[in-house]
Amino acid sequence: MKVNMHEAKSQLSKLGRLVWEGEEVVICRHGKPYLRLTPYQPASRVPGLWKGKVWMASDFDETPAEVCDAFEGADDVSGT
Repeated sequence: MKVNMHEAKSQLSKLGRLVWEGEEVVICRHGKPYLRLTPYQPASRVPGLWKGKVWMASDFDETPAEVCDAFEGADDVSGT
């Protein structure tokens, strides 16, 4: 179902009920699709889902000296 913005403002409760009943509602602006109403769904994120599945090296946050030198513009970073 497509409705214009003015109709959507005046019939929001009705449109919300239709969406919950499975109807697709698209709000148009100047005759072109602008918004799609969808029912609310709670976030599906589950904290701790990756626990025990990710490994990180003990030196993860140690930056090698040659990398620091390259960023700081040190001369002769190749060591030759």
